[in-house]
Amino acid sequence: MIRTKICGIRRTEDAITAAEAGADFFGLVFVPERRRRLEVAAASDIVCELRTLVPDPPRAVGLFADQPIDEVIDTISACGLDLAQLCGRESPDYCREVMDGTGAEIIKVLHVAASETVSDTGNGGGFEARMAHYLEAGCYVTLDRLVEGLQGGTGQSFNWEVAAQLSRRGYDFLLAGGLTPDNVAQAVQQVNPWGVDVSSGVETGGQQDEEKIRAFIRNARAAL
Repeated sequence: MIRTKICGIRRTEDAITAAEAGADFFGLVFVPERRRRLEVAAASDIVCELRTLVPDPPRAVGLFADQPIDEVIDTISACGLDLAQLCGRESPDYCREVMDGTGAEIIKVLHVAASETVSDTGNGGGFEARMAHYLEAGCYVTLDRLVEGLQGGTGQSFNWEVAAQLSRRGYDFLLAGGLTPDNVAQAVQQVNPWGVDVSSGVETGGQQDEEKIRAFIRNARAAL
């Protein structure tokens, strides 16, 4: 079954909606100067409340980007996070250090340029080789659109055939970037990813939308 991640959660009620709809993961943003960023205390409250109110809740993911490793480790521990999603230029060694320091699993975001082509991923070189390095380090991988100056949450997609080629070559990853309830089924059918990740695509007016969250998960799962 396709895995689903609802990102940019800022309220307990939205986390509960994601849980009730069957999400596997929910994301909390800790990247400085991002509009969805949460303070550690607020994020900790959401995680604790969800685990108290919902049996078998989705796994809690904290989003970070090029932050001091001690800050990342302290936040994971303070909030009881299950995973860290690293959205910057973190190396495989950095990822391993976070895993070793917390026991949390790692999702490493790799950004795909709009100009990326299927041929760029062939023969085990270039982007494909970079992706393999993180998988070999024990990370999950998310493929998201490269937008200069932003580290995710852009609401923009990339050439899905690039991702489909990687999937056909046997790589597992989460697909992100520009996904919505309206196009997620098409994305799943075309790419066959391990999972899908959404943030802005389930918002209305900058806030999480309960109906969009439910429709996104429903449509993703109905696609296979």
